[in-house]
Amino acid sequence: MNLDLTGKTALVCGSTQGIGLASAIELALLGANVTLVARNEEKLREAVDTLDTSAGQLHRYVVADFADHENVKEAIENYLRLVPDVHILVNNTGGPSGGPIIEADTEQFLKTFQMHVVNNQFLAQAVVPSMKRAGYGRIVNIISTSVKQPIVGLGVSNTIRGAVASWSKTLSLELGQFGITSNNVLPGYTVTSRLDAVLEMRSKNSGKSKEEVARELQSSIPIRRFSEAKEVAAAVAFLCSPAAASINGINLPVDGGRTESM
Repeated sequence: MNLDLTGKTALVCGSTQGIGLASAIELALLGANVTLVARNEEKLREAVDTLDTSAGQLHRYVVADFADHENVKEAIENYLRLVPDVHILVNNTGGPSGGPIIEADTEQFLKTFQMHVVNNQFLAQAVVPSMKRAGYGRIVNIISTSVKQPIVGLGVSNTIRGAVASWSKTLSLELGQFGITSNNVLPGYTVTSRLDAVLEMRSKNSGKSKEEVARELQSSIPIRRFSEAKEVAAAVAFLCSPAAASINGINLPVDGGRTESM
């Protein structure tokens, strides 16, 4: 099985922690040159130093705040002047705060749509030309199992993640002929700061301890535990590899079997 990414360049968003960083680590281990994208430069510098360089890879970082589209646009355009060829794009942006959908205001929807869908669209438009030139492209969007089974209390997130899934499927139909695939990885409950925030919110709303809430959630997962970020990252890395060339337009849950739909 060909998992070799030597000579390939990967742009990984939201990559100073959690699933984003874990994905960057896995891609580097497969030989890719990895560029991290996030808003905190100090954390970016620290994260770059964790990436494997045994194949002579050159890793970089780009400082960009996904809450500010113009900032993202300027940062990525500057980066592409330096590194014009990108073969892999991993879209990964933190989700909005939780709460019932009926209580979410219009501004929350607009802000989240821009952070996820609009920024993803810009990034794809920026890198697809070089993917076409290379005859090789992998776009992987890290979203959520909520696109298959909405999660109570994450109304805005459920809605926007669904929009990203539809956007990605459309890309897969349009770009497959050029050797470019677009797929979604759907993490379930994964040990990250995002999960900690969910546990905190549910604890506050229910009056139960975080530990009790965690046990209840784990009991709903067939493997009876939360996933680790590196387990999700392994799926991301595989979809970016040559071995996954004919896997296109899918939603891949990595959730310990919790998603009940087929």
